[in-house]
Amino acid sequence: MLSEGAKRRIGSFLSGEAWKRRFALWGGALAVAFAAIAFAKLGDAASHLFASALTFSPYWALAITPAVFALLAWLTRGGLKGTRGSGIPQVIAVVQSRDHAPRNSWLSFKVVASKLLLTVAALAGGASVGREGPTVHIGAGIMHAIGRIMGYRDPYQTSRFLLAGGAAGIAAAFNTPLAGVVFAIEELSGTFEHHFSGVLLTAVIAAGVVSLGLMGNYAYFGHANVALAFGSGWWAIALCGVVCGLLGGAFARLIVAAGAGRPQWLFKHRMRSPVLFAAACGLALALLGLWLGKGMFGTGYEQARELLQADRPDGGWFGAGKLAANLVSSLAGIPGGLFAPALAVGAGIGDNLSQLVPSAPHQAVILLGMCGYLAGLTQAPLTSAVICMEMTDNRELMLPVLATVLLARACSALVCHTPIYKALAAQLVEANKAHARQESPP
Repeated sequence: MLSEGAKRRIGSFLSGEAWKRRFALWGGALAVAFAAIAFAKLGDAASHLFASALTFSPYWALAITPAVFALLAWLTRGGLKGTRGSGIPQVIAVVQSRDHAPRNSWLSFKVVASKLLLTVAALAGGASVGREGPTVHIGAGIMHAIGRIMGYRDPYQTSRFLLAGGAAGIAAAFNTPLAGVVFAIEELSGTFEHHFSGVLLTAVIAAGVVSLGLMGNYAYFGHANVALAFGSGWWAIALCGVVCGLLGGAFARLIVAAGAGRPQWLFKHRMRSPVLFAAACGLALALLGLWLGKGMFGTGYEQARELLQADRPDGGWFGAGKLAANLVSSLAGIPGGLFAPALAVGAGIGDNLSQLVPSAPHQAVILLGMCGYLAGLTQAPLTSAVICMEMTDNRELMLPVLATVLLARACSALVCHTPIYKALAAQLVEANKAHARQESPP
């Protein structure tokens, strides 16, 4: 005879309500995967369009990039303000909020669709942004809409759909299902109180399978078959962890300060003339591109892949230049994410640091630089480790990567006390409350 507990579990598994929720989550994950793939295709086409303009003359960037930045700053005023930035802070804010108003303003179909199109436009203008953060935003928005259509509107069920949508977005964007699960737990929820159940897990896997089937079995940055032997080469762990962690934390602190309007002498100009400020940021990026090359524009994916696949260090200024390019693109307040450009910065820094550790394989130090800088920027060490290992199809460096990201996270916290996405989410919540107080009658 079955126990009462077993009977309840079987009844729960077979109930119509449970299967309704499963089909909603699984169907939503498939929709997120298709949206992520379409987004990737459009983003690649936009990047190629900008690269084609530069083949005629690199000086075209002086006209195209400031103009696109100014246009995006003008378009993202008012109702489309929620499309600015990566989109991950918006999702975190909604997951942790019980207020319906932010969900409608940050996850509406208008905002999500505009997020996709405006990020593509940013890539067409050469902005140093990525599409992975926006894919999280888009995925959460799609799941939010499906959940509402199916009748799941209470805060708990909404958070489950948002977590599944964000995780499915990362899984499909990078072709890294495991990273999607870890990202949802570590970054989006910020707590293990959210029950990441088997239904949510299978939803993320479904998104990964769709991406795998349509895009092929590929590693985002190619296969890095390299190991780091125990001994003198392990000094690379300390070097990459400390340097990349501090740099990532410094970048995060600058972005968080900019979100709060500091320093005032600079951001009072953005408050007065956001369009002109964005155009100035675009001009700064164009000048960086003329000085250091086309790698300053776009995600930096091709340059990072070339560095990772090279046999010896390049020793150039790509890492430092890409960090500056990411900074001016972020300060402009245009739509676009940080993940892929951050990995490119880490690859450039790792390339430079590999010259200080000649006993360590060049590829290994670059990979440690990538995961270390991403962990320093996001202060999400597990997500950074899993993403880097899945994107390079490397398991030999598991222990060195884990050690690097934990050290980088600790060093980053010395510079930026609150993780960047959590801090930006808190700023959004406070701004939304201030706006609500202004609109409420006295």
